[in-house]
Amino acid sequence: MRWLRRNAVVLAGLLALAYLLLPNLVVLAYSFNKPSGRFNYEWREFSTEAWQNPCGVAGMCGSLGLSLRIAAVATLAATAFGTLAAFALARYRFRGRGAVHGLIFLPMSMPEVVMAASLGTLFLNMRVEFGVTTILIAHIMFCLSFVIVAVKARVMSMDPRLEEASRDLYAGPAQTFFRVTLPLAAPGIAAGAMLSFALSIAAGAMLSFALSFDDFIITQFNAGPSTVTFPMFVWGAAQRGVPVQVNVIGSAMFVLAVAIVLAGRLLGARRNRAAA
Repeated sequence: MRWLRRNAVVLAGLLALAYLLLPNLVVLAYSFNKPSGRFNYEWREFSTEAWQNPCGVAGMCGSLGLSLRIAAVATLAATAFGTLAAFALARYRFRGRGAVHGLIFLPMSMPEVVMAASLGTLFLNMRVEFGVTTILIAHIMFCLSFVIVAVKARVMSMDPRLEEASRDLYAGPAQTFFRVTLPLAAPGIAAGAMLSFALSIAAGAMLSFALSFDDFIITQFNAGPSTVTFPMFVWGAAQRGVPVQVNVIGSAMFVLAVAIVLAGRLLGARRNRAAA
């Protein structure tokens, strides 16, 4: 009992982590299944056939490539605009700053279907043709708030005296930004991009990528009839029977994300040891 009391927090954390990872592990396990029918819901036989031919289902890899391209562009745009906005909100005082803070949290707090329907109505009223462009605009707007929040938290924790010292040593604004400010803010920018590459590749950009890659509701409302992203393909396939290759793609994305996080942790630990 004494040991349990000492390690209660660690055990609770491990249980919560196991609960979160269990669905991913089930998807990974069933990517090696060979179902007898159209649905991959019951374990039948171990097989690596789906891993050997992940593009064996017509249209799936095309939709996957489209999702990756949209997520990459949305990540770059959301990270660039979000970083600039975060610096402005964290470092400058201007009229309406409090209202802007409140507006930033609106896309994060409101249901996705509200934003999706609103954007769809806007595009219809402006007579904009639905397709990749409308999806990109919608994804950038959706990811922007997450990037701003992640980068702003990092910027506010930075010591402004380091930048002041740089200016005292006759560094110009551009030199100060690229050699002092940007390296200090890089972890926060990476986190914001992880929620867009991501919602991932570092921590702000990766988040943005993950959000954009797996978003279905906003994409469904703002995609044209011939634009099919990977989540839309999975939704359509689920009505007829989800192929095992969907589990393969999901497992590959999960393993890649875990590998990136572990690599970042290892590099950080190595840098800390070198600095010590």
